[in-house]
Amino acid sequence: MAKFRKNDKGEIPALNTSSLPDIIFMLLFFFMVATTMKETEYLVSMKYPEATEIKKLEKKSLVSFIYIGPPTSAYRAQLGSEPRIQLNDRFATPEDIQAYIATEREKMKEADRPKMTVSIKADSNTKMKIITDVKQALRKASALKINYSARQKVE
Repeated sequence: MAKFRKNDKGEIPALNTSSLPDIIFMLLFFFMVATTMKETEYLVSMKYPEATEIKKLEKKSLVSFIYIGPPTSAYRAQLGSEPRIQLNDRFATPEDIQAYIATEREKMKEADRPKMTVSIKADSNTKMKIITDVKQALRKASALKINYSARQKVE
């Protein structure tokens, strides 16, 4: 019968790192594909109104957003606390909405232009006068598909 001897010099073998770059590049590629960048910087603060019947928008590429609310604290000293309209990354007036809708339509494919939806993201304390002015400007720009953004009401 053979005798087995225990080796007292038993060192832990070095960690094999040859596949580490592959794993890192795979993770990097995953996060590059899966993450989305924030498209606009909010210049107005918003607390969305609550709603019971909410439907998610299907294709976000067909949606243009109009933000309405009081300016953030960085702009409150200049503009006051009255609700303002934000189109992309700048403040605007209802008269600017027609030009904004025209440029948003130009960015879309010809087939998608009739499917364009305008989403109004308004603060819950915004007066209806400014929202009515925005709706009138959208009507003049022939943007008749309007969506109001809200959050799900928690019961």
